[in-house]
Amino acid sequence: MDEFINDAYENAKIYKEQTKKWHDKQILRREFARGQQDLLFNSRLKLFPGQLKSRWTGLYTVDKVSSFGAIDLKNKTENIFRVNGKRLKHYYGEQVERNCAFIPLGDPN
Repeated sequence: MDEFINDAYENAKIYKEQTKKWHDKQILRREFARGQQDLLFNSRLKLFPGQLKSRWTGLYTVDKVSSFGAIDLKNKTENIFRVNGKRLKHYYGEQVERNCAFIPLGDPN
């Protein structure tokens, strides 16, 4: 009976190690730099979510990055406030395709 318990323990340990390795591989580390533009997660929207409302607000500029994860943001009116880096995501701007061919659609007759 002890052998079955030990085998189950070892199998559970192996499974947990593999799951942790897979999970850690999926996590992307976000690094922020001064002058970068980011979006801030709006945690107050959780109480009354709308279907089409975005949970990400504003376009903020990174003013200062601390080594322990706190980031100073600057909004459009130059107000500076500090937030946790986990509440931010990078803003990449609008993806505009500029090398498009123009095909005029005329009358098919």
